[in-house]
Amino acid sequence: MYQPAAFTENRPEVLHDLIRSHPLGLLVSAGSQGLIADAIPFLVYAGEGEFGTLRGHLARANPHGEALRDVDDCLIAFTGPQGYITPSWYVAKAEHGKVVPTWNYAAVHVWGKPRVIDDAAWLRRLVGDLTQSQEQGRAAPWAVEDAPEDYVNGMLRAIVGVEIPIRRIEGKFKMSQNRPMPDRVGVVDGLRAQGPQSEALAALVARRGDVPAA
Repeated sequence: MYQPAAFTENRPEVLHDLIRSHPLGLLVSAGSQGLIADAIPFLVYAGEGEFGTLRGHLARANPHGEALRDVDDCLIAFTGPQGYITPSWYVAKAEHGKVVPTWNYAAVHVWGKPRVIDDAAWLRRLVGDLTQSQEQGRAAPWAVEDAPEDYVNGMLRAIVGVEIPIRRIEGKFKMSQNRPMPDRVGVVDGLRAQGPQSEALAALVARRGDVPAA
């Protein structure tokens, strides 16, 4: 990942937080079948290994599972809040006009050697953890135990687990930190004016760019 100093973020706890809030990762591997990529949700277990461990699952019918058994490394890419930034939001546009559009985004890349897991008890714990991570806070949270046991067992037989001890992790939060403060303020105001769909990105620009509260 191209890492200008202004945008670099390598604190594991910050990167883990982005993974938890945006758990759908693009799993990429390169083996005898060539490059393969699949988007799957992951859980990150921070206390396991130097940088934590990722766990997820694939459909057993997905050939990527078999391919992962034969590779020594894979990449998982996570993307957080992102969006187009118009130069019309910059104070600099009115001052000298030497501005161009850009794209703000948060991303985390993870590398590690994958392990494919067939153990039914392991898979049952994983799907329980994954379900709980998404259902918590709901008025009527669904649990795996709500489905018939024989149905759950049949579904578990249709998947394989993937465990990836994190060997390397890096992040990039490109949030207008390289712009003068008046431009950063303009970006935050412009994003918020777009409505709720841009609020998460606006909050990150404000936080990472030390933009004072209005």
